[in-house]
Order: sequence, then structure tokens, then C-alpha cells
Amino acid sequence: MCMVNASAVDSKGASSQCAVQQVTILGATGTIGTQTLDVISQHPDRFKVFALTASTNVQSLFDLCVKHKPRYAVMLSSEAASALSDQLKKAGLATEVLQGEDALSDVASHQDVDVVMAAIVGAAGLHPAMAAARAGKRILLANKETLVMAGNLFMQAVIDGGATLLPIDSEHNAIFQVMPYQRTRVLVDIGVKRILLTASGGPFRNATIEQLSNVTRAQALNHPNWVMGPKITIDSATMMNKGLEVIEAHWLFNAASAQIEVVVHPQSVIHSMVEYNDGSVLAQLGNPDMRTPIAYGLGYPDRLASGVSSLDLLKIGRLDFCAPDQNMFPCLRLAYEALDAGGTAPAILNAANEVAVEAFLADQIGFMDIPALIESVLTASSIDAVTSIPQLVDVDANARRVARSWLKSLSRVN
Repeated sequence: MCMVNASAVDSKGASSQCAVQQVTILGATGTIGTQTLDVISQHPDRFKVFALTASTNVQSLFDLCVKHKPRYAVMLSSEAASALSDQLKKAGLATEVLQGEDALSDVASHQDVDVVMAAIVGAAGLHPAMAAARAGKRILLANKETLVMAGNLFMQAVIDGGATLLPIDSEHNAIFQVMPYQRTRVLVDIGVKRILLTASGGPFRNATIEQLSNVTRAQALNHPNWVMGPKITIDSATMMNKGLEVIEAHWLFNAASAQIEVVVHPQSVIHSMVEYNDGSVLAQLGNPDMRTPIAYGLGYPDRLASGVSSLDLLKIGRLDFCAPDQNMFPCLRLAYEALDAGGTAPAILNAANEVAVEAFLADQIGFMDIPALIESVLTASSIDAVTSIPQLVDVDANARRVARSWLKSLSRVN
């Protein structure tokens, strides 16, 4: 395989003069997946699609298979896999269809795979990301929940497996670009004072508490800057997305919670900053388009064309910043508290949030019920040291049961 000389997040090396790299895309029909395919299509001399996966969207995955002709396609349900297989055979395509969660890990760890884009939203992305780490792949990590749920276990798997980990979240990708990162050293030893995670503030950054109480599903899904899937868009509106990124930054960059500061930056032009002890602040700027960090991850350490338009600072005219209001957006506070509590607290936070967002999208609860549900589940749950992936699976399942009980009690009250 043509791989970066890898052992951890800060792996360097990789010649651009290498064989075509085989890419598995976990979550191919989502926003990150389709944008990854867009970047790959611009560089057919460097990349070939090995496998594409989706949950239930048969038609979308079929269309992608027709265009990119992967060796494998994976669907979670047997019904969806059967339907996709029938369509591919009728179209005369040789793509082999696999089914189930184990198949996700198989195409992430296959010996012929060089690069894995981990873009499955939610806890479902944990197992295939771990499989890729153990198999020593170059992992482009767009799944927040892997680090939120199992940060220490995942980072150790990256090291033990000799994998390369490149963060694809625009914020963490920006930090990676401007910081001479070394996983085994604390930030002060490399001259870093703090990490500044920028946040757009979402669609409600200027709203009142009263207005937030009456937010509709359509309003919450109308992000002013970014095009994302529904779950991540709601997380951005509640600022839980930024809270999860704080936890990610802790694991990626060996940073204490006190060294990670969230700054609201409505233009989403500066994607994050690093302040050094000498007073320097280094920032990565660009248009709000996920193809930039995707191209960076695919080509690293080379810079690849991404199809993103040039940044016009004169047109933008101004860059604004303010502190987030954690009273207005308690999800951010809850994420910091879960990080400081440690152990299984972040996994509980994540599970409760996934249930809350699903309920909000189904019009079962109001917008401000999302943090109320999460806080209730955290309060009702015991926090234990993390010891294994099976333990985290059990913690996740239990937190979801508690969250659903809260939903049932709320519906009885109403």
C-alpha cells in the first residue's frame, strides 16, 4: 500500500509519487461523503474508490456506485442490501454488496484499503473507525462521536495499529495545520498557550431565551453558513456541536479543558486559532466549505485542488468575534462538564444528545428540551472509568434507555 509513514496524529512523510490510493468512504451518501467523492473525482490519478457505505438510502448509494464503480458497497439492513444488489446487477455493474455492521468494519480494515473517510454520523461510526485504526489505515476522521465516546481507547488504537489520524472537522483540521502537534507532549512544552475553537453561533446566536423556547424544526435546520446533515445542523443550533468539538480537541491535541476556548465568529472564515506563549496567534482561514479539510486530509502532506473558490477578504470586509452565552446554549456547558468529569460521562452526553436530537426532529420535544433531557440523563447516570469498547456500548445503550424514559415521562405530563 502507498501510505503515509504513520504512527499518530502528527505523522509526517508520504511522497506524492506513489500508486493510486484505495479509499473507503463510511457514510458515502451524507454531506461529507459526497463532498469527499467530489474531491476524489478531481484527482483520478491519485485515488480510486474501494468501498461506499450507507444506512438505508438505496437509490443514493446506487447512483454513487454507477458513477464511481467501487469494489464493494455496504448497506446496514438486509432488505436494503438486497434491493441495491438487484439494481446493480440490472445495471451490469460488478460492485459486490455486503450487509450489516460487521461489513462496515471489514471494508474499513481491508488489506487493499489505504484511506478511510470515517463520516458515519453518531455512535454507529465507532466500530468501523476502531477497525481502521487497528488495521493501520490513514483515517480521515469526520465522525465526532468516536473521540467523544472512546477518546483514549481510540487514540491508543491509532498508536498501536500504526495508523495515521487526520481530523476533518474544519476546526480541528485548522488547528492541525497551524500547530506543530506532538501527541505525547503537553501543549506548554511546545509553546502553546491555548486553542481557540471558532463557532458560527448557528442560526440563533442573537436570539432571546423566549425565542429559543419557540424554535421550530425548520428554523433550526436553516444554518447560515454551512451545508450539513440534519443531526449536525441541530447540534450546531444548540452549540452541542461545539461542545463535542471541545472534547475532540482534548483527545486530539492533549489539551486540558481550560486550554480550549470557544469563540463565536459569525462569518466562519477563521476556522480556528492557536495562541503561543510568545503572543503569536496563528489561524487558518478559508471559505466555509468542507472540501478544503477533506482535500487536506486526502493529499497530506501535499496540497490538492479542492474545487473551493478563493477567499475574498475585501468582499467579506470584516471579521467579528464574541464569547458564547452558556446560559442561552447550555449544551456547551454540559459538554465542558462531561469532559471534566471524564470516564464515561462524554459517552453518556453523546447518547442522550442523539436521542434528544432525534426527538426534536420528530417534533416530540421543543428546542430547549434538548439540553434539559441531556442534563437529566447525566444526573441520573453513574460515571465510571472507561475500560473497553463493549463497556461503552453498554453505557451508550443504558443512557439511551434513560433518555427515552425521560421522553415518556414528558409526554405523560403534556
